[in-house]
Amino acid sequence: MAEPHQVPPGGVIPYLTIPSRGGQAAVEFYRAAFGAEELFRNSAEDGERLMHSRLLINGGLVFLSDEFPEYGHPTDIVPTGVVMHLQVDDADEWWNRAIIAGCVPVTPLADQFWGDRYGRMSDPFGHTWSIGSPSRK
Repeated sequence: MAEPHQVPPGGVIPYLTIPSRGGQAAVEFYRAAFGAEELFRNSAEDGERLMHSRLLINGGLVFLSDEFPEYGHPTDIVPTGVVMHLQVDDADEWWNRAIIAGCVPVTPLADQFWGDRYGRMSDPFGHTWSIGSPSRK
């Protein structure tokens, strides 16, 4: 795995907090659902929690960690108000893989008026994802 300082400057990187010590399970889930590649991992001193993971998903970075109340983070968080969007070459392929892995549809995948095939889903950790690609019409 790459060193942590090898993150290029610029852009915006979502940083997900995973509730209930689910960080390691989340990494495995995102591998299955979205083809994530883990580039870097840092475990906490307690040997159980994930302090930091850097994932590459569809060409973009996503960071994640477990909750750390001793550093002022809330516990048992319920993620709201944010959607991670994946703009992909084949929405149906990405959608089906994520559903098989365990995502739950929120907005069904369908051709939309703006020209994309688009849908939203939630993952087992409470985060919402959308998937879109140009419609095939």
